[in-house]
Amino acid sequence: MSQLANAETTIHGLYASAPQELPFAPGVDIRAFVLRRDLGNLLIYSVAAPMFDAGEELGKVSRHYLGHSHEAMFATELPAAPLFVHEDERDSVAAKLHVRGTFSKRHMLDDDFEVIPIPGHTPGATAYLWDSGGHRMLFTGDSLYLDEGEWVAAVLDSSDRDSYVESLELLRELDFDVLVPWAATAGQPYFAITDSEDAGRRIGAILERVRAGEDR
Repeated sequence: MSQLANAETTIHGLYASAPQELPFAPGVDIRAFVLRRDLGNLLIYSVAAPMFDAGEELGKVSRHYLGHSHEAMFATELPAAPLFVHEDERDSVAAKLHVRGTFSKRHMLDDDFEVIPIPGHTPGATAYLWDSGGHRMLFTGDSLYLDEGEWVAAVLDSSDRDSYVESLELLRELDFDVLVPWAATAGQPYFAITDSEDAGRRIGAILERVRAGEDR
């Protein structure tokens, strides 16, 4: 039986893998997600095996996108779907996974899925905005993630703070009503229902912290 049999979230069309703890961040879980689309299912993010099989319940995954290169460290068994990453992440990802193609600019796939580079956390960090027809879901990797329900950033020693700020400013202007990060506190909700006012307030608070030199 496919692991996706009971993996549909409360958001129609969004399927989540089983959680996996980040080994260097105890208490933080990561997940991958399948987006069920008439134009071809998409896989966002990655986790180590076992990953769900998107076969019988959903049909074939047509494309796989990573939010940033760190996800490649946790990908040991992937479905047979072509992998796409930002061109600035290609070398680090290709050391572990076969990369079918790269991108460098903001663009649309079909009329419902937008690829939005958000450099800062890593050089090629990328967000994805999916209009499912019922929700507009924003996938932010861990450039934005959920810590006990709070939206936070992840500024690393290797991150580019100025680029991070610019990317947060861009994210604040996007129209979305569900935040779906790669990482969230274990045992807590792993996506957040929001609206433009709430999202703007939360991202604005992160911007203030990052501009002030904080890392979250």
